[in-house]
Amino acid sequence: MAKQIIRAGASPTPSPSPACGRGEQKPLPLHPQGVSSPGARRCAATTAGRGRGWGEGKFHRYFWPIILLALLPQLAAHAEVSVKDDLGRKVVLPAPAQRIVSLAPSVTELLYAVGAGSQLVGAVNFSDYPAAAKRLPRVGSYDAIDVEAVAALRPDLVVMWQSGNPAGIRERLEKLGMKVFVGEPRRLEDIPPTLERFGVLAGKEKQGAAAAGAFRQRLDGLRGRYAGRAPVRVFYQIWGSPMVTVNGKHLISDVLGLCGGVNVFADLPVLAPTVGVEAVLAADPDAIVAAGMDSRRPAWLDDWKRWPRMKAVRAGNIFFVDPDIINRHAPRILDGAEQVCGDLERVRGKR
Repeated sequence: MAKQIIRAGASPTPSPSPACGRGEQKPLPLHPQGVSSPGARRCAATTAGRGRGWGEGKFHRYFWPIILLALLPQLAAHAEVSVKDDLGRKVVLPAPAQRIVSLAPSVTELLYAVGAGSQLVGAVNFSDYPAAAKRLPRVGSYDAIDVEAVAALRPDLVVMWQSGNPAGIRERLEKLGMKVFVGEPRRLEDIPPTLERFGVLAGKEKQGAAAAGAFRQRLDGLRGRYAGRAPVRVFYQIWGSPMVTVNGKHLISDVLGLCGGVNVFADLPVLAPTVGVEAVLAADPDAIVAAGMDSRRPAWLDDWKRWPRMKAVRAGNIFFVDPDIINRHAPRILDGAEQVCGDLERVRGKR
């Protein structure tokens, strides 16, 4: 197990300048505008000939404000930051995170979206967007985290996925002294504030706010376009065997609702439940929307053709969407939403 590294805190306080004519130590008084006080100028004048002291007031007038401005970014970078995660826990960092580990591909995308890609030092498998994410060191998969690999990267922040990462992983990481943010967007409206909080944690507030604003604007546009459309009953299929779907509390169900779709399994109690063929046949959806493992249409999607009397099969309403743009809780989910909305419009057009 990697040893915990204790980082240095604030920089030492600079030594004050000696007072004029005395041995005691006093800071040189400054005018609010950065110009030395009259007394300080007199003191400087008496020491100028000896090559000691601060020099004439011109130094303070012209150069001290410039020095302060140069230091402001460094001071801001060391300011304490604090946000609440999706568990309602307060996550406090002594300064914006400079070494971040992501425990979900969607988290990786969110961090890049706020301009924090250069601060990522590790991620899980399938963190492949944007292209730069493919080069990050791996710390296992989202459902099998290598805790030792995480610790070896010496992160000052770990961002995890509540329902996707293994149970108890947060407690294990925190026992090792790591700061952990737990994320779990359940509605499309949850993604912009997540971007904003990631911006704060990474010291990228402006970028986080800009990314959040762009997401909200596009989401509002889709809502306006598909509001009031006739409902379409949908079975969303994540995988073939076991057959996995989503309930009404899942983010994907919110995407369906954005498009005027009605999740036929919204009332199930589990977030991502398994269902049988009989249950799907009984629900008899108007459309089947399926993802898979990658960008290729899965072969098991055609298995539904065995039941030609199903509404979805009879009308040819079986659709595939790339899982990377629908299953991930990241900005690209609106790409997936736009595709699903278009598919459901085709269903309406066949009625």
